[in-house]
Amino acid sequence: MARVAEFVRLAPTPRSHLGILRLNMNSAENQINPTIDTASDSQHTAAEQVVVNEFASLGLSAPIVSALTAAGYTQPTPVQRRAIPAALEGRDLLVSSPTGSGKTAAFMLPAIQRLSTETVSGADRSRSRYPVARPRLLVLTPTRELAVQVSRAAETYGRDLRQLRTVSILGGVPYAQQLAWLKRDPEIIVATPGRLIDHLQRGRIELSALSMLVLDEADRMLDMGFVEDIETIIAATPASRQTLLFSATLDGKVASLTRTMMNDALRIEIAAEPARRDNIVQSVLWVDDRAHKDRLLSHLLSDAALDQAIVFTATKSDAAQLAVRLSDEGFASAALHGDLPQHARTKTLGWLRSRRLRVLVATDIAARGIDVPGITHVFNYDLPKFAEDYVHRIGRTGRAGRSGIAVSLAEHAEIGAVKRIERFTRQPLPVNVIEGFEPRRPAPSKTARPTGGRGRPGGRPGQGRPGQGRPQGRPGQGGGQRRGSTFRNA
Repeated sequence: MARVAEFVRLAPTPRSHLGILRLNMNSAENQINPTIDTASDSQHTAAEQVVVNEFASLGLSAPIVSALTAAGYTQPTPVQRRAIPAALEGRDLLVSSPTGSGKTAAFMLPAIQRLSTETVSGADRSRSRYPVARPRLLVLTPTRELAVQVSRAAETYGRDLRQLRTVSILGGVPYAQQLAWLKRDPEIIVATPGRLIDHLQRGRIELSALSMLVLDEADRMLDMGFVEDIETIIAATPASRQTLLFSATLDGKVASLTRTMMNDALRIEIAAEPARRDNIVQSVLWVDDRAHKDRLLSHLLSDAALDQAIVFTATKSDAAQLAVRLSDEGFASAALHGDLPQHARTKTLGWLRSRRLRVLVATDIAARGIDVPGITHVFNYDLPKFAEDYVHRIGRTGRAGRSGIAVSLAEHAEIGAVKRIERFTRQPLPVNVIEGFEPRRPAPSKTARPTGGRGRPGGRPGQGRPGQGRPQGRPGQGGGQRRGSTFRNA
Protein backbone atom coordinates (compact mmCIF):
# COMPACT_ATOMS: atom_id res chain seq x y z
CA MET A 1 0.00 0.00 0.00
CA ALA A 2 1.36 3.40 -0.88
CA ARG A 3 2.39 5.64 1.95
CA VAL A 4 0.11 8.55 2.66
CA ALA A 5 2.56 10.74 4.55
CA GLU A 6 5.82 12.48 3.77
CA PHE A 7 7.55 10.32 6.37
CA VAL A 8 6.76 7.62 8.88
CA ARG A 9 6.45 9.26 12.28
CA LEU A 10 8.22 7.90 15.36
CA ALA A 11 5.45 9.16 17.65
CA PRO A 12 2.26 11.19 17.15
CA THR A 13 3.15 14.85 17.06
CA PRO A 14 0.88 17.86 17.18
CA ARG A 15 0.73 20.05 14.12
CA SER A 16 0.71 23.74 14.79
CA HIS A 17 -2.55 25.44 13.89
CA LEU A 18 -1.61 27.70 11.04
CA GLY A 19 -4.82 29.70 11.07
CA ILE A 20 -5.22 31.78 7.92
CA LEU A 21 -2.29 30.95 5.67
CA ARG A 22 -0.21 33.83 4.44
CA LEU A 23 1.64 33.42 1.20
CA ASN A 24 4.76 35.15 2.52
CA MET A 25 6.42 32.00 3.68
CA ASN A 26 9.15 34.00 5.38
CA SER A 27 6.64 35.21 7.98
CA ALA A 28 7.51 33.96 11.43
CA GLU A 29 3.81 33.30 11.95
CA ASN A 30 3.95 30.49 9.41
CA GLN A 31 6.90 28.62 10.84
CA ILE A 32 5.97 25.02 11.53
CA ASN A 33 7.68 23.89 14.69
CA PRO A 34 5.91 20.82 16.05
CA THR A 35 7.80 18.97 18.74
CA ILE A 36 8.20 15.32 19.54
CA ASP A 37 7.89 13.61 22.85
CA THR A 38 11.15 14.20 24.70
CA ALA A 39 10.86 11.30 27.08
CA SER A 40 14.05 10.85 28.97
CA ASP A 41 14.24 7.07 28.97
CA SER A 42 17.23 5.63 27.20
CA GLN A 43 15.24 3.50 24.80
CA HIS A 44 13.43 6.53 23.42
CA THR A 45 16.72 8.39 23.07
CA ALA A 46 18.24 5.44 21.26
CA ALA A 47 15.31 5.33 18.84
CA GLU A 48 15.73 9.01 18.07
CA GLN A 49 19.43 8.45 17.38
CA VAL A 50 18.53 5.79 14.82
CA VAL A 51 16.28 8.31 13.09
CA VAL A 52 19.13 10.82 12.85
CA ASN A 53 21.42 8.19 11.37
CA GLU A 54 18.79 7.21 8.77
CA PHE A 55 18.66 10.69 7.28
CA ALA A 56 22.34 11.40 7.70
CA SER A 57 23.11 8.27 5.69
CA LEU A 58 21.46 9.91 2.67
CA GLY A 59 24.03 12.71 2.73
CA LEU A 60 21.87 15.34 4.38
CA SER A 61 23.58 17.87 6.62
CA ALA A 62 23.21 18.00 10.40
CA PRO A 63 21.00 21.15 10.42
CA ILE A 64 18.53 19.56 8.01
CA VAL A 65 18.49 16.27 9.92
CA SER A 66 17.93 18.23 13.12
CA ALA A 67 14.96 20.05 11.58
CA LEU A 68 13.46 16.77 10.42
CA THR A 69 13.84 15.22 13.86
CA ALA A 70 12.29 18.27 15.52
CA ALA A 71 9.34 17.98 13.13
CA GLY A 72 8.84 14.36 14.18
CA TYR A 73 9.86 12.82 10.86
CA THR A 74 11.60 9.46 10.95
CA GLN A 75 12.64 7.06 8.22
CA PRO A 76 12.76 8.20 4.59
CA THR A 77 10.24 6.73 2.19
CA PRO A 78 11.39 4.67 -0.83
CA VAL A 79 11.28 7.59 -3.26
CA GLN A 80 13.30 9.73 -0.83
CA ARG A 81 15.92 7.01 -0.37
CA ARG A 82 16.50 6.81 -4.11
CA ALA A 83 16.06 10.42 -5.18
CA ILE A 84 17.90 12.34 -2.44
CA PRO A 85 21.40 10.85 -2.91
CA ALA A 86 21.15 11.10 -6.71
CA ALA A 87 19.99 14.72 -6.54
CA LEU A 88 22.83 15.58 -4.16
CA GLU A 89 25.24 14.22 -6.77
CA GLY A 90 23.87 16.75 -9.24
CA ARG A 91 22.00 14.29 -11.46
CA ASP A 92 18.93 15.27 -13.45
CA LEU A 93 16.02 13.12 -12.29
CA LEU A 94 12.85 11.75 -13.88
CA VAL A 95 10.75 10.46 -11.00
CA SER A 96 7.43 8.63 -11.06
CA SER A 97 5.98 7.90 -7.64
CA PRO A 98 2.49 7.44 -6.17
CA THR A 99 0.69 10.30 -4.52
CA GLY A 100 1.43 10.65 -0.82
CA SER A 101 4.80 8.90 -1.13
CA GLY A 102 6.92 11.84 0.02
CA LYS A 103 7.77 13.49 -3.29
CA THR A 104 7.96 17.01 -1.87
CA ALA A 105 10.71 16.06 0.54
CA ALA A 106 12.41 13.97 -2.16
CA PHE A 107 13.23 17.13 -4.12
CA MET A 108 13.18 19.84 -1.45
CA LEU A 109 15.63 18.22 0.96
CA PRO A 110 18.49 17.84 -1.56
CA ALA A 111 17.66 21.23 -3.05
CA ILE A 112 18.07 23.18 0.20
CA GLN A 113 21.12 21.08 1.03
CA ARG A 114 22.80 22.11 -2.22
CA LEU A 115 21.79 25.75 -1.82
CA SER A 116 23.24 25.85 1.69
CA THR A 117 26.61 24.47 0.56
CA GLU A 118 27.08 26.25 -2.77
CA THR A 119 29.91 28.73 -2.94
CA VAL A 120 28.46 32.19 -3.54
CA SER A 121 30.43 34.77 -5.47
CA GLY A 122 31.09 38.29 -4.25
CA ALA A 123 28.45 39.63 -6.62
CA ASP A 124 25.88 37.25 -5.19
CA ARG A 125 26.73 38.26 -1.62
CA SER A 126 25.22 41.66 -2.40
CA ARG A 127 21.98 40.09 -3.57
CA SER A 128 19.77 42.36 -1.47
CA ARG A 129 20.89 45.38 -3.52
CA TYR A 130 20.10 43.74 -6.86
CA PRO A 131 16.88 45.25 -8.32
CA VAL A 132 15.64 41.97 -9.82
CA ALA A 133 14.98 38.71 -7.99
CA ARG A 134 17.45 36.02 -9.04
CA PRO A 135 16.42 32.75 -7.40
CA ARG A 136 18.73 29.76 -7.29
CA LEU A 137 15.89 27.24 -6.93
CA LEU A 138 12.61 27.38 -8.84
CA VAL A 139 9.76 24.94 -8.17
CA LEU A 140 6.82 24.94 -10.60
CA THR A 141 3.49 23.50 -9.44
CA PRO A 142 0.10 23.20 -11.19
CA THR A 143 -1.99 24.80 -8.42
CA ARG A 144 -1.73 27.59 -5.89
CA GLU A 145 -2.55 25.34 -2.97
CA LEU A 146 0.24 22.92 -3.86
CA ALA A 147 2.66 25.83 -4.20
CA VAL A 148 1.81 27.00 -0.69
CA GLN A 149 2.28 23.47 0.64
CA VAL A 150 5.72 23.18 -1.01
CA SER A 151 6.76 26.58 0.38
CA ARG A 152 5.77 25.53 3.89
CA ALA A 153 7.79 22.35 3.49
CA ALA A 154 10.86 24.38 2.48
CA GLU A 155 10.47 26.53 5.57
CA THR A 156 10.15 23.47 7.80
CA TYR A 157 13.12 21.57 6.39
CA GLY A 158 15.37 24.61 6.20
CA ARG A 159 14.48 26.22 9.52
CA ASP A 160 18.04 25.82 10.86
CA LEU A 161 19.72 27.13 7.70
CA ARG A 162 20.54 30.79 7.28
CA GLN A 163 19.80 32.91 4.24
CA LEU A 164 17.31 30.58 2.58
CA ARG A 165 14.38 32.84 1.82
CA THR A 166 11.29 31.32 0.21
CA VAL A 167 8.32 33.01 -1.45
CA SER A 168 5.29 31.78 -3.37
CA ILE A 169 4.44 33.56 -6.62
CA LEU A 170 0.83 32.82 -7.44
CA GLY A 171 -2.13 34.16 -9.34
CA GLY A 172 -4.76 35.92 -7.29
CA VAL A 173 -2.24 37.71 -5.04
CA PRO A 174 -1.80 41.49 -5.52
CA TYR A 175 1.29 42.43 -7.53
CA ALA A 176 2.33 45.01 -4.93
CA GLN A 177 2.52 42.33 -2.26
CA GLN A 178 4.50 40.00 -4.50
CA LEU A 179 6.89 42.78 -5.52
CA ALA A 180 7.61 43.44 -1.85
CA TRP A 181 8.54 39.77 -1.42
CA LEU A 182 10.69 39.76 -4.55
CA LYS A 183 12.67 42.77 -3.28
CA ARG A 184 14.10 40.43 -0.66
CA ASP A 185 15.69 38.53 -3.58
CA PRO A 186 14.66 35.07 -2.34
CA GLU A 187 16.84 32.04 -2.95
CA ILE A 188 13.76 29.84 -3.48
CA ILE A 189 10.70 30.69 -5.56
CA VAL A 190 7.72 28.33 -5.70
CA ALA A 191 5.35 29.39 -8.46
CA THR A 192 2.52 28.52 -10.78
CA PRO A 193 3.53 28.94 -14.43
CA GLY A 194 1.15 31.73 -15.41
CA ARG A 195 2.05 34.24 -12.71
CA LEU A 196 5.77 33.47 -13.05
CA ILE A 197 5.56 34.30 -16.77
CA ASP A 198 3.99 37.65 -15.86
CA HIS A 199 6.92 38.55 -13.60
CA LEU A 200 9.49 37.37 -16.15
CA GLN A 201 7.93 39.55 -18.83
CA ARG A 202 7.85 42.55 -16.46
CA GLY A 203 11.51 42.07 -15.63
CA ARG A 204 10.87 41.41 -11.93
CA ILE A 205 12.41 37.93 -11.94
CA GLU A 206 15.52 36.80 -13.77
CA LEU A 207 16.55 33.15 -14.01
CA SER A 208 20.17 33.42 -15.13
CA ALA A 209 21.46 32.46 -11.66
CA LEU A 210 19.20 29.41 -11.37
CA SER A 211 21.02 26.25 -10.30
CA MET A 212 18.03 23.90 -9.92
CA LEU A 213 14.61 23.64 -11.59
CA VAL A 214 11.90 21.37 -10.19
CA LEU A 215 8.67 20.49 -12.00
CA ASP A 216 6.23 19.04 -9.47
CA GLU A 217 3.24 17.10 -10.84
CA ALA A 218 4.44 17.76 -14.38
CA ASP A 219 1.70 15.61 -15.91
CA ARG A 220 -0.98 17.70 -14.25
CA MET A 221 0.59 20.95 -15.50
CA LEU A 222 0.60 19.60 -19.05
CA ASP A 223 -3.02 18.46 -18.73
CA MET A 224 -3.92 22.00 -17.65
CA GLY A 225 -2.36 23.45 -20.82
CA PHE A 226 0.84 24.92 -19.37
CA VAL A 227 3.18 23.32 -21.91
CA GLU A 228 4.01 26.60 -23.72
CA ASP A 229 4.53 28.44 -20.43
CA ILE A 230 6.85 25.69 -19.21
CA GLU A 231 8.87 25.81 -22.43
CA THR A 232 9.16 29.60 -22.13
CA ILE A 233 10.36 29.31 -18.53
CA ILE A 234 12.90 26.61 -19.38
CA ALA A 235 14.28 28.75 -22.22
CA ALA A 236 15.00 31.51 -19.68
CA THR A 237 17.12 29.24 -17.47
CA PRO A 238 20.83 28.43 -17.91
CA ALA A 239 21.72 25.17 -19.64
CA SER A 240 23.91 24.28 -16.67
CA ARG A 241 20.94 23.98 -14.31
CA GLN A 242 19.98 20.73 -12.60
CA THR A 243 16.45 19.59 -13.45
CA LEU A 244 14.19 17.37 -11.33
CA LEU A 245 10.84 16.29 -12.76
CA PHE A 246 8.20 14.52 -10.70
CA SER A 247 5.12 13.07 -12.36
CA ALA A 248 2.52 10.34 -11.95
CA THR A 249 3.52 9.05 -15.39
CA LEU A 250 6.68 9.47 -17.46
CA ASP A 251 5.10 8.64 -20.82
CA GLY A 252 3.17 10.61 -23.41
CA LYS A 253 3.35 14.38 -23.08
CA VAL A 254 5.84 14.18 -20.23
CA ALA A 255 8.24 12.08 -22.31
CA SER A 256 8.05 14.58 -25.17
CA LEU A 257 8.80 17.48 -22.84
CA THR A 258 11.80 15.83 -21.22
CA ARG A 259 13.64 15.02 -24.45
CA THR A 260 15.03 18.54 -24.73
CA MET A 261 15.16 19.70 -21.12
CA MET A 262 17.04 16.88 -19.36
CA ASN A 263 20.72 15.96 -19.40
CA ASP A 264 21.42 12.23 -18.97
CA ALA A 265 18.55 11.99 -16.50
CA LEU A 266 18.31 9.17 -14.00
CA ARG A 267 14.89 7.53 -14.20
CA ILE A 268 13.36 6.51 -10.86
CA GLU A 269 10.05 4.66 -10.78
CA ILE A 270 8.51 3.60 -7.50
CA ALA A 271 6.09 0.68 -7.75
CA ALA A 272 2.76 2.28 -8.51
CA GLU A 273 0.30 1.09 -5.90
CA PRO A 274 -1.62 4.31 -5.37
CA ALA A 275 -4.99 2.80 -6.04
CA ARG A 276 -5.54 0.71 -2.92
CA ARG A 277 -6.36 2.58 0.25
CA ASP A 278 -6.85 -0.17 2.82
CA ASN A 279 -6.97 2.38 5.65
CA ILE A 280 -9.96 4.09 4.02
CA VAL A 281 -13.39 2.45 4.12
CA GLN A 282 -14.87 3.04 0.66
CA SER A 283 -18.45 2.57 -0.48
CA VAL A 284 -21.04 3.60 -3.05
CA LEU A 285 -24.55 4.84 -2.28
CA TRP A 286 -26.90 4.81 -5.25
CA VAL A 287 -29.23 7.80 -5.59
CA ASP A 288 -32.30 8.41 -7.74
CA ASP A 289 -31.76 12.08 -8.54
CA ARG A 290 -30.28 15.35 -7.34
CA ALA A 291 -32.89 15.84 -4.62
CA HIS A 292 -32.26 12.36 -3.23
CA LYS A 293 -28.52 13.04 -3.32
CA ASP A 294 -28.94 16.32 -1.43
CA ARG A 295 -31.01 14.71 1.33
CA LEU A 296 -28.56 11.85 1.69
CA LEU A 297 -25.52 14.14 1.85
CA SER A 298 -27.11 16.28 4.56
CA HIS A 299 -27.81 13.15 6.58
CA LEU A 300 -24.25 11.85 6.18
CA LEU A 301 -22.74 15.17 7.21
CA SER A 302 -24.72 15.03 10.45
CA ASP A 303 -22.80 11.97 11.59
CA ALA A 304 -21.40 12.59 15.07
CA ALA A 305 -18.25 10.62 14.16
CA LEU A 306 -17.43 13.07 11.36
CA ASP A 307 -14.73 15.52 12.34
CA GLN A 308 -14.15 17.38 9.07
CA ALA A 309 -15.12 16.50 5.51
CA ILE A 310 -14.41 17.42 1.92
CA VAL A 311 -17.27 17.20 -0.57
CA PHE A 312 -16.15 17.03 -4.20
CA THR A 313 -18.22 18.46 -7.04
CA ALA A 314 -17.67 18.41 -10.80
CA THR A 315 -17.99 22.16 -11.43
CA LYS A 316 -17.11 25.42 -9.72
CA SER A 317 -20.69 26.64 -9.81
CA ASP A 318 -21.94 23.46 -8.14
CA ALA A 319 -19.31 23.85 -5.41
CA ALA A 320 -20.42 27.41 -4.69
CA GLN A 321 -24.15 26.58 -4.70
CA LEU A 322 -23.77 23.46 -2.57
CA ALA A 323 -21.65 25.29 0.01
CA VAL A 324 -24.35 27.96 0.36
CA ARG A 325 -27.08 25.33 0.76
CA LEU A 326 -25.14 23.43 3.42
CA SER A 327 -24.41 26.66 5.26
CA ASP A 328 -28.13 27.49 5.23
CA GLU A 329 -28.78 24.07 6.79
CA GLY A 330 -26.48 24.88 9.69
CA PHE A 331 -23.22 23.28 8.59
CA ALA A 332 -20.01 25.28 8.95
CA SER A 333 -19.16 25.05 5.24
CA ALA A 334 -17.39 26.96 2.49
CA ALA A 335 -16.42 26.46 -1.14
CA LEU A 336 -12.95 26.19 -2.68
CA HIS A 337 -12.63 26.51 -6.46
CA GLY A 338 -10.54 28.18 -9.12
CA ASP A 339 -12.71 31.28 -9.56
CA LEU A 340 -12.08 32.45 -5.99
CA PRO A 341 -9.39 35.12 -5.54
CA GLN A 342 -6.28 33.91 -3.80
CA HIS A 343 -6.96 35.75 -0.54
CA ALA A 344 -10.35 34.01 -0.31
CA ARG A 345 -8.83 30.60 -0.99
CA THR A 346 -6.12 31.21 1.60
CA LYS A 347 -8.69 32.34 4.15
CA THR A 348 -10.85 29.26 3.52
CA LEU A 349 -7.91 26.88 3.95
CA GLY A 350 -6.96 28.69 7.14
CA TRP A 351 -10.45 28.15 8.51
CA LEU A 352 -10.24 24.46 7.58
CA ARG A 353 -6.91 23.97 9.36
CA SER A 354 -8.04 25.88 12.44
CA ARG A 355 -11.25 23.79 12.54
CA ARG A 356 -13.53 26.78 12.15
CA LEU A 357 -14.75 24.97 9.03
CA ARG A 358 -16.32 21.52 9.21
CA VAL A 359 -17.25 20.95 5.55
CA LEU A 360 -15.22 22.05 2.54
CA VAL A 361 -16.95 21.83 -0.85
CA ALA A 362 -14.27 21.74 -3.53
CA THR A 363 -13.34 20.96 -7.11
CA ASP A 364 -10.49 18.59 -7.98
CA ILE A 365 -7.88 21.18 -8.95
CA ALA A 366 -8.53 23.48 -6.00
CA ALA A 367 -8.31 20.70 -3.43
CA ARG A 368 -5.21 19.03 -4.86
CA GLY A 369 -2.44 18.91 -2.27
CA ILE A 370 -4.62 19.72 0.76
CA ASP A 371 -3.21 17.98 3.83
CA VAL A 372 -5.39 18.52 6.91
CA PRO A 373 -5.25 15.79 9.60
CA GLY A 374 -8.81 16.46 10.78
CA ILE A 375 -10.43 15.34 7.52
CA THR A 376 -12.13 12.07 8.44
CA HIS A 377 -14.58 11.82 5.54
CA VAL A 378 -14.54 12.43 1.79
CA PHE A 379 -17.79 12.54 -0.17
CA ASN A 380 -17.92 12.34 -3.96
CA TYR A 381 -21.05 14.38 -4.61
CA ASP A 382 -20.14 14.04 -8.28
CA LEU A 383 -17.95 11.19 -9.50
CA PRO A 384 -14.63 12.29 -11.00
CA LYS A 385 -14.12 12.35 -14.75
CA PHE A 386 -10.94 10.28 -14.50
CA ALA A 387 -10.46 7.26 -12.25
CA GLU A 388 -7.04 8.46 -11.05
CA ASP A 389 -8.69 11.61 -9.67
CA TYR A 390 -10.76 9.35 -7.43
CA VAL A 391 -7.54 8.22 -5.74
CA HIS A 392 -6.40 11.81 -5.26
CA ARG A 393 -9.77 12.74 -3.80
CA ILE A 394 -10.04 9.99 -1.22
CA GLY A 395 -6.38 10.56 -0.34
CA ARG A 396 -7.42 13.77 1.42
CA THR A 397 -8.54 11.54 4.31
CA GLY A 398 -6.62 8.77 6.02
CA ARG A 399 -3.46 10.88 6.08
CA ALA A 400 -0.33 9.99 8.06
CA GLY A 401 -1.49 6.47 8.85
CA ARG A 402 -4.95 7.48 10.09
CA SER A 403 -8.15 5.78 8.96
CA GLY A 404 -10.81 7.47 6.88
CA ILE A 405 -14.16 7.06 5.14
CA ALA A 406 -14.89 7.76 1.47
CA VAL A 407 -18.46 7.66 0.15
CA SER A 408 -19.46 8.11 -3.49
CA LEU A 409 -23.00 9.22 -4.30
CA ALA A 410 -23.73 7.77 -7.74
CA GLU A 411 -26.75 7.89 -9.98
CA HIS A 412 -27.69 4.70 -11.78
CA ALA A 413 -26.49 6.03 -15.15
CA GLU A 414 -22.99 6.34 -13.70
CA ILE A 415 -22.41 2.59 -13.39
CA GLY A 416 -19.70 2.87 -16.07
CA ALA A 417 -17.76 5.42 -14.02
CA VAL A 418 -17.99 3.19 -10.93
CA LYS A 419 -16.62 0.24 -12.92
CA ARG A 420 -13.71 2.36 -14.19
CA ILE A 421 -12.83 3.27 -10.62
CA GLU A 422 -12.97 -0.38 -9.60
CA ARG A 423 -10.69 -1.40 -12.47
CA PHE A 424 -8.21 1.34 -11.63
CA THR A 425 -8.15 0.61 -7.90
CA ARG A 426 -8.27 -3.16 -8.44
CA GLN A 427 -10.91 -3.56 -5.79
CA PRO A 428 -14.72 -3.57 -5.84
CA LEU A 429 -16.55 -0.72 -4.15
CA PRO A 430 -19.11 -2.09 -1.67
CA VAL A 431 -22.66 -0.90 -2.29
CA ASN A 432 -24.46 0.23 0.87
CA VAL A 433 -27.90 1.54 1.67
CA ILE A 434 -28.90 3.81 4.57
CA GLU A 435 -32.20 2.98 6.22
CA GLY A 436 -34.76 5.65 5.43
CA PHE A 437 -32.83 6.85 2.37
CA GLU A 438 -33.19 3.82 0.10
CA PRO A 439 -33.24 4.47 -3.64
CA ARG A 440 -36.49 3.70 -5.44
CA ARG A 441 -34.67 1.72 -8.12
CA PRO A 442 -32.57 -1.34 -7.32
CA ALA A 443 -28.81 -1.05 -7.51
CA PRO A 444 -27.49 -1.55 -11.05
CA SER A 445 -25.75 -4.84 -11.73
CA LYS A 446 -21.96 -4.79 -11.65
CA THR A 447 -21.30 -7.96 -13.61
CA ALA A 448 -17.83 -7.02 -14.81
CA ARG A 449 -15.22 -8.00 -12.24
CA PRO A 450 -12.38 -5.54 -11.62
CA THR A 451 -9.11 -6.50 -13.27
CA GLY A 452 -6.31 -7.68 -11.05
CA GLY A 453 -8.48 -9.79 -8.80
CA ARG A 454 -6.21 -9.43 -5.78
CA GLY A 455 -8.07 -6.76 -3.88
CA ARG A 456 -10.52 -7.60 -1.18
CA PRO A 457 -13.57 -5.37 -0.75
CA GLY A 458 -12.97 -2.05 0.91
CA GLY A 459 -15.35 -2.84 3.74
CA ARG A 460 -17.62 -5.48 5.20
CA PRO A 461 -21.33 -5.03 5.73
CA GLY A 462 -21.79 -2.42 8.43
CA GLN A 463 -18.24 -1.05 8.18
CA GLY A 464 -19.32 1.87 6.04
CA ARG A 465 -22.01 3.20 8.32
CA PRO A 466 -21.36 6.81 9.29
CA GLY A 467 -22.15 6.49 12.99
CA GLN A 468 -25.15 6.62 15.23
CA GLY A 469 -26.22 10.15 14.42
CA ARG A 470 -26.07 11.63 17.93
CA PRO A 471 -27.34 15.20 18.31
CA GLN A 472 -24.65 17.64 17.28
CA GLY A 473 -25.64 20.22 19.85
CA ARG A 474 -23.82 23.25 18.39
CA PRO A 475 -25.07 25.58 15.66
CA GLY A 476 -22.91 25.60 12.58
CA GLN A 477 -21.79 22.04 13.14
CA GLY A 478 -24.56 20.21 11.30
CA GLY A 479 -26.92 20.70 14.22
CA GLY A 480 -30.21 18.96 14.69
CA GLN A 481 -31.04 15.47 15.82
CA ARG A 482 -31.35 12.87 13.11
CA ARG A 483 -32.23 9.23 12.98
CA GLY A 484 -29.30 6.87 13.33
CA SER A 485 -27.67 5.69 10.10
CA THR A 486 -27.78 1.97 9.42
CA PHE A 487 -26.07 0.53 6.36
CA ARG A 488 -27.11 -2.75 4.90
CA ASN A 489 -25.71 -4.53 1.88
CA ALA A 490 -27.64 -3.90 -1.30
